[in-house]
Amino acid sequence: MSSNFGWWQIVRLGLVQASLGSIVVMTTSTLNRVMVVELALPALLPGALVALHYLMQMLRPKLGHGSDRGGRRTPWMIGGMAVLALGGTLAAVAVALMGTQRLPGIALAVLAFVLIGLGVGACGTSLLVLLAKRVVATRRAPAATVVWLMMIVGFAVTSGMAGKLLDPYSPERLVAVMGGVSVLAFVLSVVALWGLETPVTRSEATAADAAPKPDFRAALAQVWSEPPARLFTIFVFVSMLAYSAQDLILEPFAGTVFGFTPGKSTQLSGIQHGGVLVGMLLATLAGRTIRGRSTGSLKLWTIWGCVCSGIAMCGLVLAGVIGPSWPFTVNVVLLGMANGAFSIAAIGSMMALAGEGRDSSEGVRMGLWGASQAVAFGLGGLVGTAASDLARWLISSPGHAYACVFASEALMFFISARLAWRVGARATLSPGSNARPSLAARPELETA
Repeated sequence: MSSNFGWWQIVRLGLVQASLGSIVVMTTSTLNRVMVVELALPALLPGALVALHYLMQMLRPKLGHGSDRGGRRTPWMIGGMAVLALGGTLAAVAVALMGTQRLPGIALAVLAFVLIGLGVGACGTSLLVLLAKRVVATRRAPAATVVWLMMIVGFAVTSGMAGKLLDPYSPERLVAVMGGVSVLAFVLSVVALWGLETPVTRSEATAADAAPKPDFRAALAQVWSEPPARLFTIFVFVSMLAYSAQDLILEPFAGTVFGFTPGKSTQLSGIQHGGVLVGMLLATLAGRTIRGRSTGSLKLWTIWGCVCSGIAMCGLVLAGVIGPSWPFTVNVVLLGMANGAFSIAAIGSMMALAGEGRDSSEGVRMGLWGASQAVAFGLGGLVGTAASDLARWLISSPGHAYACVFASEALMFFISARLAWRVGARATLSPGSNARPSLAARPELETA
């Protein structure tokens, strides 16, 4: 009996990702708003707490190594969800406490967001590793799309339902709603994972899987010594930095240069995310054959997704220079489509590369890339807003100032495309015992 996952197993993992996302969206958006609006606290506080949760995800390689040594991913996913649910509930308690006891509430919030970061890291890393090990090459892009779309659905459903339950607002109601979301997310995850990770048969187990695992430092040094893993880590950081840097400045740009009202700029954000969704769906074609013709490999979709994202950013540069006559909305839709296509293709490539190397260290590799993405997202908003402020201080024209920032982001996307090409172009990994063939030496990864 094959251990490969079918669509039902992929959907079950998607339910776990949706549950994870439902807690995270409450902590990074709803609690953020309550601290700034209802409690009139500086926006720096929730910003620092969210940054702390990203900082804790630098431990992803260590968490992934723990699941490598144990051999099973389910305990790490359930444990991660338990820690995340506890952190989410404590975060709501902390925000409620801030209304009457400011410093104890902030101290509790720090602990809560540490737990949130650890929970996301433990659960998210093992989930991706399990997908990488149990999903066949031709299903990786569609599987990544299914899981991420379910996470987006989790965002939407939780935000809608929790929003209704929170009115009229009170601290007690906030704690009750957040606690309820956390408990339901944990229970749903346990049910979805129950019996999912069946053990592989002896014939399917590899020598590398059965071999004793090195300690964490040795495993991390070994993974970092592998050119494809190292290059892919840099690619993830640069591409995700470019991806996230425009998040906090696109709407201010629309209002300043194109005169969009707050409502219209919010609609613009929704249009962009719609483009991301279309791009994700298009990326599911990677590795398919339609009427005898190949639709392209994951590597090609990753490269061209980055290139098209860079071109779309160049369009925003022109928008800043030309002004209202530029087809701005169309430009934003195309940017979203390119972002969605490259991100899903990159996740598929990540799943393909996770099993590469001299030992079975999928958790360390996936953790390293997850940590790189978390750091990039943590820095992205800060870098984008700081760069726009600096440019506007140095350049009198707001449009030209924003254009300079968008140009730097376009350059990062083009560099990302080059890095993605180099990852696929590596001929072999560094020689060593139990070496597995590299990406370029395994044709099935080129057509995944």
